[in-house]
Amino acid sequence: MNTDRAKHVTWFLLRVVAGLLFLQAGGMKVFDWFGGVPVQFGGHPPFLSQTWIGGVLELYGGAAILLGLFTQPVAFILSGEMAVAYFQFHQPSGFWPIQNHGEPAVLLCFIFLLFAAHGAGDWSVDAILWRKRE
Repeated sequence: MNTDRAKHVTWFLLRVVAGLLFLQAGGMKVFDWFGGVPVQFGGHPPFLSQTWIGGVLELYGGAAILLGLFTQPVAFILSGEMAVAYFQFHQPSGFWPIQNHGEPAVLLCFIFLLFAAHGAGDWSVDAILWRKRE
């Protein structure tokens, strides 16, 4: 496998895995997938609460990232959501992400920032739409 093809494969896999993880987190909050939000963390979030809105962003944003649809603006919004989640929910429990269990939020924040800057790649709905325009 040449390095160009390896780059396409790894970019695709990173996008799909990040989108799938995010979609699952949103489904847990909005549709109670995988048992829903545990009671010790507040249980099912009320409609239009901050947690519910975050779940909607995660569910639909994760699906868009997974497909590579409107990737750059969606990824920018999701990166911001993860920054807010980190500073609001994790950082008060300790300075370092390893202390406050914020590693997933930090990592996803920067993964989405990377997609916001570079796009979805050649194996995406965005790429198909751009090819049709040309």
